[in-house]
Amino acid sequence: MRLKHLIFAALAAMLAWAAPAAAQSRTELTIGMTQYPATLHPLGESMLAKSYVNYMAMRPISGPDLEWTTQCFLCTELPTLQNGRAAVTTRADGTRGISVRFTLPAEAKWADGRPLTTEDVVFTWEVGRHPQSGVAAPDIFRRIERIEVHDAQNFTLHFNVVSYDYNSLNNDFMVLPAHVERARFEQDPSTYKDRTAYLTEPTNPGLWNGPYRLAQVSPGSHLVYERNPHWWGRRPHYERITVRIIENTAALEANLLSGSIDYISAELGVTVDQAIAFGRRHGANYDVEFKPGLIYEHINVNLDNPILRDRRVRQALLYGIDRETLVRQLFEGRQPVAHSFVNPLDRAAVNADIPRYNYDPNRARQLLEEAGYTVIRDGIRQNAAGERLSFEFGTTAGNRTREQVQQVLQSQWRRIGVEVRIKNDPARTFFGETTRRRLFTLGMWAWTSTPESVTSAFQLLHSSQIPTEANNWSGNNRTGFRNADIDRLIDQIRQELDPARRNQIWGEIQRIYLTELPVLPLYFRAEPAILPRSIDGIRISGHGFTSTLWVEEWRPRQ
Repeated sequence: MRLKHLIFAALAAMLAWAAPAAAQSRTELTIGMTQYPATLHPLGESMLAKSYVNYMAMRPISGPDLEWTTQCFLCTELPTLQNGRAAVTTRADGTRGISVRFTLPAEAKWADGRPLTTEDVVFTWEVGRHPQSGVAAPDIFRRIERIEVHDAQNFTLHFNVVSYDYNSLNNDFMVLPAHVERARFEQDPSTYKDRTAYLTEPTNPGLWNGPYRLAQVSPGSHLVYERNPHWWGRRPHYERITVRIIENTAALEANLLSGSIDYISAELGVTVDQAIAFGRRHGANYDVEFKPGLIYEHINVNLDNPILRDRRVRQALLYGIDRETLVRQLFEGRQPVAHSFVNPLDRAAVNADIPRYNYDPNRARQLLEEAGYTVIRDGIRQNAAGERLSFEFGTTAGNRTREQVQQVLQSQWRRIGVEVRIKNDPARTFFGETTRRRLFTLGMWAWTSTPESVTSAFQLLHSSQIPTEANNWSGNNRTGFRNADIDRLIDQIRQELDPARRNQIWGEIQRIYLTELPVLPLYFRAEPAILPRSIDGIRISGHGFTSTLWVEEWRPRQ
């Protein structure tokens, strides 16, 4: 009898513990994702993991919504040429510019209760335009030649060029809190990124202005967000959201099934093949969806490498990849082959003829022969000087899909006489150092874009955006691509207000891009979402604004 009493007592204790946990799950949420952000600074490294967590605690001024239409997030009315809040102007030198007037919500505050005002907007511009601040995307700040402040809520941006996306500030102009950051920046702009409060004091409530504020941080492990008491929008349901970093995607799935996490980030979670298999096994308890979108998986080529500088070598590498078989076998065709950097879903997609690189190993071998790699020793090509076609190939360690793709490509390239040596880094190192300082030879990662984004094209392809030590490694043209025609066309398309003419220019840009191949296109990603039936309101955008931008709509299913 004593044993029975002990067993009963143990069960009672377990149930007493489980009941509060079940109740707690109605007010708290734990999310699992695979990457920890290299920085939390809103203007720092362009990294999906950073956007995912920051959007719970910050809002962009404007950008695309779930229907891919530009709208206000931190403004009261979207400026347009039609409503008079935007106007084409003539500058002092006779060139055209554009002025755009925004109004901040009067009730907008930082999470420490300090009003969010035009002072913060102007300070953000001062940081972004400083040549030594090291921001990831300095272009927009340099295009704004001045900010006219009307009062605490109203300001006009005066751009030095006309741009068709004049009212979409996206995540490149995320407002910084002047009252927290100004002293740190003015002390020494060149070292500001190492002293910012987003690094040294990330739980300072004055850094955040969204529905949540960052309350706890364990670098590389987890981040905890709590409701912002000064948030002026719709009150979020969950009191606390914990984001746990689980880099191994198999472990991520196991944690979901065990109840250690409630939800896996669609943007940075399981792989497509995992989601397919998961749906077969657990479809009765979870909804598995695949959201096609503007995420472009590709291989970046460091064009400072003397071998890869030869366009024929780059073209041969792409001809040597059987991408159709790759996406069919790994993803059951749910992630289509990318024949350009512009997704066919994007309004910037063109129907004009563009170069295509269907699998053709014989053409690949011919190009390598033409490039001088005629000698084959131990299966690897080399030229007359003894230079072997051998490269390091890196990506984010622990990402099962990318590691599988690496293995496939390593095998396929060896068939044409090219050797690649796989060397992967954790995501924080890969994006924070390896790619930022251009220390890679071949690197596989993704570009996340918004619809018809000339800003993305500028950042990734324009020669002025190459990171160097002189500009404190600012810019996202990490291949080092330099092409005068691309520079000219990107500068031209930005100022073209006629959509039909823009479409023609997009075609020209893509033709040059696919001839020169500064990167090797792989496929467009579909975001695999494993949605627990206990949560409502999670919606995936398919573009650069992650689902967390609408986190206040998440709530338990009734």
